Amino acid sequence: MGDMRKTREPVRGLTFEDVWAMFQETDRKMQETDRKIKEMTARTDKQIGELGNRFGELAEHLVRPNVLEKFRALGYTFSRAGSDVEFFDRAGKALTEVDIWLENGEFVMVVEIKSRLRKRDVGEHIRRMEILRAYLDERNDRRKLLGAVAAVVVTGDMRKYVPEKGFYLIEPSGDTVRIAAPEGFTPKVW
Repeated sequence: MGDMRKTREPVRGLTFEDVWAMFQETDRKMQETDRKIKEMTARTDKQIGELGNRFGELAEHLVRPNVLEKFRALGYTFSRAGSDVEFFDRAGKALTEVDIWLENGEFVMVVEIKSRLRKRDVGEHIRRMEILRAYLDERNDRRKLLGAVAAVVVTGDMRKYVPEKGFYLIEPSGDTVRIAAPEGFTPKVW
C-alpha cells in the first residue's frame, strides 16, 4: 500500500485583478447603500413635512373661527375677512401671502399663523407688512395696516418680543384663543 497522505495544492496569492474585483464589488454595495439611505431620508423628510403641515393646519383651525370676535372685543369691527390671500405685483409676480386678512374702511389687520413662534417668523412678518404697505400705497389705499401673529406654541420671551415689535399676539386659551395686548400696548401702524 502506498503513502496515503494528502498532498496540498500550493496556495495561490491574490492577483491585482482579484483585489480590483473586490474593490468594485465593495463600491457597488456602498452605492446601493447610499441610494437606500437617500430614499429613506426622502420618505422621512416627506413624512415630517406632512406632520408639520398638519400641525400648522391645526393652528389655523384654532385661530380662524375666533379671530373676528376677539378683535371686536378690542374695538375693531371688520366687515371683510379672507384666508390664504395672495398678493401680486402689476406684472403678476407673487409678492406675499397672508394667512388671515381682515379689513374695514379704516383698518387692515394682517394675521400670520405659526405652529411654533420664533423670532425669525416675526421678522418675516415685519417684511410682509412692509411689502403690503407698499402694495396699498401703490393703489392709493391709505388705510391703517396693523399686524398680529398667532401660534399654538409661544415661549415666554416671545410673549414680550411680539408686542415690542408692534404686533398683537394670538395664542390658545382653553378651547378658543386670546389676543394679548399688554397694558399700554399700542400696535404699530404700517
